[in-house]
Amino acid sequence: MEKELQAKVDKLQSLLKSYGCVAIAFSAGVDSTLLLKAAVEFLGREQVLALTVQSPLAPAAEVAEARAFCREEGIRHEVLTLDPLLYYDVRTNPPERCYFCKRLIFGKLREAAGRGHIVHLLDGTNADDMQDYRPGARVLQELGILSPLKEAGMGKSDIRAYAAALGLAAAQKPSAACLASRIPYGEELSLDKLQRIDQAEAFLHQEGFSQVRVRSHGDMARLELLPEDIGRFMTAGRYAQTAQKLKKLGFAYVTLDLEGYRMGSMNETLKGK
Repeated sequence: MEKELQAKVDKLQSLLKSYGCVAIAFSAGVDSTLLLKAAVEFLGREQVLALTVQSPLAPAAEVAEARAFCREEGIRHEVLTLDPLLYYDVRTNPPERCYFCKRLIFGKLREAAGRGHIVHLLDGTNADDMQDYRPGARVLQELGILSPLKEAGMGKSDIRAYAAALGLAAAQKPSAACLASRIPYGEELSLDKLQRIDQAEAFLHQEGFSQVRVRSHGDMARLELLPEDIGRFMTAGRYAQTAQKLKKLGFAYVTLDLEGYRMGSMNETLKGK
């Protein structure tokens, strides 16, 4: 392990040991997986509780992956059910939607941690996450959620490198995000829209495209793929098959974004406001 990364891992270890018993918001993404694994390594399994929220806003595969990882690793794990669509401030999808949704999610996680008499609730926010528009980050401060990866100065590349060193399959897992981030601000969220997006992205994953976003604009799907995958996608069989599949899911039009995948593309409309 490189010296710079080792120093960050040492800082992470020091932070985790200072907390003692912890609960970790676990989505099965690379960040929270690395944090959970590190907590178990440094604190022991009896000191760690993984908490996963099952919600219409999260890809269906995430909960199954979270359950499987904790089962394989012998980690205590609770799955909590929450439907943010029942709440007006989330369902109507304002630019501050992430803040309201995070308050619901972390409030529920905080309650679950409290039932286990656990004071410290951790999340996988990393040092790179502050580069995008993230109104939900305020919730972490308001509810006293700790982000040791960020505090240790670990960015995405550090996390992937450390996860690989620990032998975690999630080391190369593509970045994930709430399904609501595929829908323009101001367009009301619904279960049908979210499920359609989830199924469309699952199809593209099955077709061999690891990092994808299906942005939903009314009845139009705007596909974001990695730039290096666009040429492969544009072979006659692939784009035609994809269009056919997404139309069966309920989209009337299917388009390809020529700029390719980029984090938080729906936030581009907020610039200058």
